[in-house]
Amino acid sequence: MAMRESLSRLTDYFRRNGFLKTVQRAALSATRSVSAGRMVVLYCDLDERTLRPVNVPGNFAIRRVTALSELSLARLQEMTSFWNPTLAGRYIRERFAKGASLWMVESGDDLAGFGWTIQGDVIAPYYFPMGAKDVQLFDFYVFPRFRGRAIHWLLTGHILHTLAAEGGSRAFADTGEWNQAQLASFRMTPFRILGVVRTYRLLGRLLVRWDASRSVDCKLDGAAPTRNAVRALRPNG
Repeated sequence: MAMRESLSRLTDYFRRNGFLKTVQRAALSATRSVSAGRMVVLYCDLDERTLRPVNVPGNFAIRRVTALSELSLARLQEMTSFWNPTLAGRYIRERFAKGASLWMVESGDDLAGFGWTIQGDVIAPYYFPMGAKDVQLFDFYVFPRFRGRAIHWLLTGHILHTLAAEGGSRAFADTGEWNQAQLASFRMTPFRILGVVRTYRLLGRLLVRWDASRSVDCKLDGAAPTRNAVRALRPNG
């Protein structure tokens, strides 16, 4: 199944971007999987006393969707247009079926970015079991024209405060150690590093190895986003 999905994604990428970019993409993926396969796992205690609400600028809105029927066809097409629409559509249906929530940042008629959460469960095998009130944040994406405007910080902060108000216990997220841009985004949020992990598959089982011997090249100190990033959220930024 995983091999067929990988081939399907590669074929779709080739159709959209041509031979040269496909080769470059494949080489980049191979490099990441061989030399940078460690994942940084992060956590955040969902405490209303410490998680302040995020003020969403008037030119943006954050909407939570819990069922496919609540998602318009236009939004669905936006979410699936930048990679394999067939696989993306299937993943979206599976996530809603398992009780996941989709959070969307909208700017007028445009979708600026989105992210997913699921409570008390996981979509795919994870590094450890989830408690009933634990929440996983995953698959966040900001569209290119909205990058550099603190969208990830805005959405993450809003989600964490909302989950805390709903009685959630702890939130977890992860990203590749190579992904310095994503780590920099997490640096602006209340998340802290839980550890660094590498996973292996053996006979269909997921094996997890925690690596405490090396530090991560990105300290997370809950710093606020830069003034320029916050200004960019405003209509005249």
